[in-house]
Amino acid sequence: MHDGDEPHFHEWSEDERKALAETIWKAENVVLTTVGIDIGSSTSHLMFARVHLQRKTQLLSSEFVVVRREILWRSPILLTPFLPDFTIDAGRLRRFIDEAYAAAGLAPDNIDSGAVILTGEALKRRNAEAIAGIFASEAGKLVCASAGHHMESVLAAHGAGAVAMSRHTHRTVLNVDIGGGTTKLALIENGAIRATCAVAVGGRLLVHDAAGNPVRVDDSARKISRSLDIPLRPEALAEAMAEIVLSLIEGRPGELAKQLHLTPVWEAGIRPHLVTFSGGVAEYIFGRETETFGDVAQPLAERIAGAFRAGRIGVPMMDPGQGIRATVIGASQFTVQLSGKTIHLSDKARLPVRNVPVVFPALDPDFHAPTVAAAVTSVISLVDSEKETPVALAIRWQGEPHYQRLRGLAAGIAMAAGSGRAPLILIVDRDVGRLLGHLLEHELGVERGVVSIDGIELREFDYVDIGAPIEPADVVPVVIKSLLFPVH
Repeated sequence: MHDGDEPHFHEWSEDERKALAETIWKAENVVLTTVGIDIGSSTSHLMFARVHLQRKTQLLSSEFVVVRREILWRSPILLTPFLPDFTIDAGRLRRFIDEAYAAAGLAPDNIDSGAVILTGEALKRRNAEAIAGIFASEAGKLVCASAGHHMESVLAAHGAGAVAMSRHTHRTVLNVDIGGGTTKLALIENGAIRATCAVAVGGRLLVHDAAGNPVRVDDSARKISRSLDIPLRPEALAEAMAEIVLSLIEGRPGELAKQLHLTPVWEAGIRPHLVTFSGGVAEYIFGRETETFGDVAQPLAERIAGAFRAGRIGVPMMDPGQGIRATVIGASQFTVQLSGKTIHLSDKARLPVRNVPVVFPALDPDFHAPTVAAAVTSVISLVDSEKETPVALAIRWQGEPHYQRLRGLAAGIAMAAGSGRAPLILIVDRDVGRLLGHLLEHELGVERGVVSIDGIELREFDYVDIGAPIEPADVVPVVIKSLLFPVH
């Protein structure tokens, strides 16, 4: 309004309109550049991708979902360099990764998120955890170091395309990822992974040189040989391993398969409509690779494919789209979630935080403060945490977010939290993060920094990295992972 109370309107310039449109778009969309680095039993490689996430505004939700993924660059495949002293050749790996960044025209500062995954034989090496941590810290802003058979099963199923296949067809899919040292299974129902398992069977448990002399004999290969009283030769070992994999697919693992399990024994109890394969051995199963590398991958693939052709399994086998690169695609494109506008970050909270263990307190849905405090104290003690080490309390919310219920939950958490320098981290599966954080900081006066976020899917024994806020969308990136390195 101007003098005389006469209304007056300004015409917007083209540049102003474009700037406003860009601001609105950025508030509802986040584009991340990600990296996936897979250091495995047989091969190592990496991939850069661009992931576009968008707020589900039409559904009146603050949740962000992935609407587009784009592969930017793939590295060559490197045979994982191992040294005679039972360590990974860190220098060779570093050169390989540095060369990949240079070839892709990217620097670590350009990378927003991703994961360094160690699996199979690489995971067993004495310096595996240190290498993963160093490479992750140098790879980008919120790149996590992760290891573990559940994590790899999930990433392989996503990266192969099996999860998308199940979601689009509404069919139950069993993805079988056969690598150099391990086989990982993921059962997917309507696009959701219901169960995973891993077994010590792979295409490079036995490797010969050009003269036919063994240069690598894995302990699992020796165990199979002893248990079945068969020679340590490619044909015999491939036949035995194929039977183990097929028995898992059929849901009737024998005693040897159970002994080779790296996770709890497979008890999915759901029969799939179809089976997909990923991993290095899948390249032979689907005829994309013909060159051999002195191992048992090709004969193993031939026996598994032959069983399907003969009708033994009773369900069809399908190519999900990706084989040897499935895990690295999953690591680069499926490791990050965003927590949206209903979050609370106090001024004392310092982000990012990394490697935060997730615990689920057993809460009474009535949320009486004393029982909440007892449950939180009990579950935190399970991870042997001290007040200086952050722990993420994962809360499954049920019912309506009435004030009295939120107040009771917050009061119990405040009683258990006490004081300390580590932030108090809450992760809720419903859009009540801001309300809960506000109660803790402003009504209950919790002295610790409060990070209260929501809309994140978690499970027991996960770990999380939480990044700094992304503006103007006002979201924080959360990377969910497993950290299961062997103890030496």
